[in-house]
Amino acid sequence: MKGNYSGIGYAGQLILFYSSMCYIVILAWALLYLCFSFSSELPWATCTNIWNTENCVDISGNNNTFHWTEQSNSTSAAIEFWERRVLTISTGIEEVGSVRWEILLCLIAVWVACYFCVWKGVKSTGKVVYFTATFPYVMLLVLLIRGLTLPGALQGVVYYLYPEPAKLLQPQVWMEAISQIMFSFSVGVGTLTVLGSYNPYNNNCNRDCLRLCVLNSCTSMVAGFAVFSMLGFMAHKQNVPIEVVAESGPGLAFIAYPQAVAMMPLPQLWAVCFFIMIILLGLDTQFVMMEVVMTSVTDLLPQLLRRPGGRRELCLLLYCIICFCAGVLMVTEGGMYVFQIFDYYACNGTCLLFLSVFLSLAMGWVFGTENLYDIVEDMTGVRPSPIFWVCWKYLTPIVSLIFFICSIVDYQPLTFNRWYVYPTWAYVLGWMMSFSSILLVPGLALFRLMTGKGTFRERWLHLCSPAGDLTLTRKQKPEVQSLTLGTEGKYFVVMENQIQH
Repeated sequence: MKGNYSGIGYAGQLILFYSSMCYIVILAWALLYLCFSFSSELPWATCTNIWNTENCVDISGNNNTFHWTEQSNSTSAAIEFWERRVLTISTGIEEVGSVRWEILLCLIAVWVACYFCVWKGVKSTGKVVYFTATFPYVMLLVLLIRGLTLPGALQGVVYYLYPEPAKLLQPQVWMEAISQIMFSFSVGVGTLTVLGSYNPYNNNCNRDCLRLCVLNSCTSMVAGFAVFSMLGFMAHKQNVPIEVVAESGPGLAFIAYPQAVAMMPLPQLWAVCFFIMIILLGLDTQFVMMEVVMTSVTDLLPQLLRRPGGRRELCLLLYCIICFCAGVLMVTEGGMYVFQIFDYYACNGTCLLFLSVFLSLAMGWVFGTENLYDIVEDMTGVRPSPIFWVCWKYLTPIVSLIFFICSIVDYQPLTFNRWYVYPTWAYVLGWMMSFSSILLVPGLALFRLMTGKGTFRERWLHLCSPAGDLTLTRKQKPEVQSLTLGTEGKYFVVMENQIQH
């Protein structure tokens, strides 16, 4: 199957390639915020800075409990710091502007750290991850405890836990949910497959999958409590509904949460804790994306990259340089517009849903559920539950296809801050990046169908069959041996009869 459906793998790696370009820019922003967090006075907490305008409103004081958000011309100090100091954002993607040198230096620092943590493969990455994967939980616990002890925290927690029934009927809500799950578990891009390949063959994959699901869901729930307790505190201080202060995307990490931190005692301490947590969590994600791409390329070209002489390290260096050069465009004054194009089109949930449809069809119908059952049983000694048969064969491809169609039907053109509409060429560029990964799946399959040997029916049957060089399970080995011995026995009988005659 690896040859016939290799387009799925190539498409997944291309999405990871796009993600490596833009995701690390978030780490550069976080590193810059971390540097500012050591100031005697947080720069996003006041309106006395040279980048502030006359419409700036300082809401960090204890007596600012008015509806500042209802003033149409007012902006918070945190928003002005983000847009006018950090990004120095231009009027549109047409105006790229100059490079933001502070962010560029942070981007270089983050790429250097990522390179030297990944350059020796899982041997070096595994050691670093012991710290980068565990320490954020300490920071998260500290921020959670602090957030729950603030006034107004209960208001934020209630808003977090109590759903709005009307919104549950909106397809877009479920689209956002499934996209978040797919990104959180790296579904469709081969991340778990590549990392799992480093485990021993008899590793209990059932147990690992269960633990991964539970840990990921629990982490998201706890992080939600930490974030919304802070947002509840900020809404309490400003005397506004919590939905007014709630943000999503970069606005949550670089506007809403820093703004809440600025209202607390010892704001520098909590700002440092928060941005250290963001950086370490982001580094983990970046490590994984880089390691998966490098492992895939190394498996594709083993004779070239596994030879001694540091060829893998040079390949990784080339990969980092290419991604860095693309990232430079995102740290310009118009870089936020470019960043959103990558995030909204090249790395969106629609592409992952498309890959999930074909991946589930390939595994459930081409490779076969019985083969999957035999492999899992061979690895763990336990045959999977029949519910997995239903998921592999029907539920996963059908649900993925439904959500993929819904994502296309409910498509909304990208805007920035709900007011800036991108030019037509930017939308075309975004869709080209989306189709660059999507079209690899049917494109390579069609190429193999047209260039294969035999009749069209034989090529089609070959395309819909698993590869013939797969490793045999312990259950299959005796069957193959008996068939081989039986064939050899018949051969010797025929030879003996021919000699006698």
